[in-house]
Amino acid sequence: MNIAVLGGAGYIASHTIVELDKAGHSVVAVDNLVNSCEESLRRVSKIIGKEVPFVRADVRDAVAMESLFKQNKFDACIHFAGLKAVGESVEKPLEYYENNMNATFVLLNAMRNNGVKNIIFSSSATVYGNPAEIPITENCPKGAITNPYGQTKSMLEQVLMDLQKSDPEWNVVLLRYFNPIGAHPSGLIGEDPNGIPNNLMPYISQTAVGIRKELGVFGNDYDTPDGTGVRDYIHVCDLAAGHVSALKAIERNCGLAIYNLGTGHGYSVLDVVNAFERVNGVKVPYSIKPRRAGDIATCYCNPEKAYKELGWKAQFGIEEMCRDAWNWQKNNPKGYRG
Repeated sequence: MNIAVLGGAGYIASHTIVELDKAGHSVVAVDNLVNSCEESLRRVSKIIGKEVPFVRADVRDAVAMESLFKQNKFDACIHFAGLKAVGESVEKPLEYYENNMNATFVLLNAMRNNGVKNIIFSSSATVYGNPAEIPITENCPKGAITNPYGQTKSMLEQVLMDLQKSDPEWNVVLLRYFNPIGAHPSGLIGEDPNGIPNNLMPYISQTAVGIRKELGVFGNDYDTPDGTGVRDYIHVCDLAAGHVSALKAIERNCGLAIYNLGTGHGYSVLDVVNAFERVNGVKVPYSIKPRRAGDIATCYCNPEKAYKELGWKAQFGIEEMCRDAWNWQKNNPKGYRG
């Protein structure tokens, strides 16, 4: 297939392009580089041994999107483009709603205008809120979402569902990610957050490399084995492979399909810290901080549906996630800008 990868220079997207190429698909990466870096695509080119076609454009730019689709005969789109920092979304709700919603509206119009009706959407386990069941299946009802970032994911899922219902020619795959961590084993591409990280692993690895004094662990009094929050961490390469597998649903004209992408195993914050120290032989100083508003105790999925319908399941454990995250960080202490 020929695939448009929107938000193509980002963390998950760059790893997905590697997996798409490995599976024989061709891609065009599109990104405005607001919260990503073109260097990631140059690194992807090194990994796959050929240049990644890149269009610098904002997905909200209707003229640019029409031009993109007229110049390329795409079979499908994978939509990663959007702002994604949970804390920032609370501080800047209007910017998040405007950016994430409008980008998708413009994209869907350009797709429809040019006869491209296959889309894989980058969603999130955030849509489950404080989940009604553990492990979380795709039938778990959506919960109360505590931040505008998560709200945009849930709202856009509904937009896509309604669009597919109105026109059954559309194939819509909603991928609900759990907690991607790690990096490509080559150490060439990985997670490169702007400013203070929002996610656990870059905070751990930046502390280990000496950029940060210590890791803040928010809450140690949850109803979990060690009191710290439990999450379903998934290797980013496994998550990337999940997008390639999701194309199988499109190939069989799935209509609407929803999949959890996670390992099905819960690891606490201290489990991850201890695994990181053990695997990499480095210390990660940390201190316990007060709980953060909106955080929940436990969140992990049942990934069986993706295995049964797509033949996909996670291959890597927490040790590989920690090893590859450190390999990326120690070789790129300042990320792509170093």
